[in-house]
Amino acid sequence: MRRTTHTRTIALTALALLLAGCGGQGAGDTGAGGTVSPSPSRDTASPSPSPSRPDCAAAKAELGAADAGHTYCLAPGETIRVSLDGTKIRPWKPVETDGKGLEATNSGIVLQPGDASAAYRAVSPGTVRLTSSRPLCPSDPARISCKGLQAWTVTVVVPKA
Repeated sequence: MRRTTHTRTIALTALALLLAGCGGQGAGDTGAGGTVSPSPSRDTASPSPSPSRPDCAAAKAELGAADAGHTYCLAPGETIRVSLDGTKIRPWKPVETDGKGLEATNSGIVLQPGDASAAYRAVSPGTVRLTSSRPLCPSDPARISCKGLQAWTVTVVVPKA
């Protein structure tokens, strides 16, 4: 009886350690910059935006995994690209949009398995949420897996001209 309890305790401890390490980043598993970006905290000292000026940063030409959680402004006619570096065993889902103000445009060719690429042109005033996700754990039938996801969300505001 004592040996069964000891074996069970070791097995449960090993399982807990495997599951805890599942979300860790392996050398070939990281996104751009080699890190999983945490959700940014909002600076409470910044002034609240006026109705005519949204609370957002000027859009960068290309957004990546490190830009998750941020809000960007895009002037009408400007284009923004999304490039999420994934891997074959931790692929990004295609970027989805929710809202009005952006129109999908040619994003080029995705050459690496697991990458997600998209491009959008600002066509009218509005707010659009761009989203994607990928598994925290590699998809390998021979290994223990987890159901965790790394979410990526960026808000793009197209203000009135």
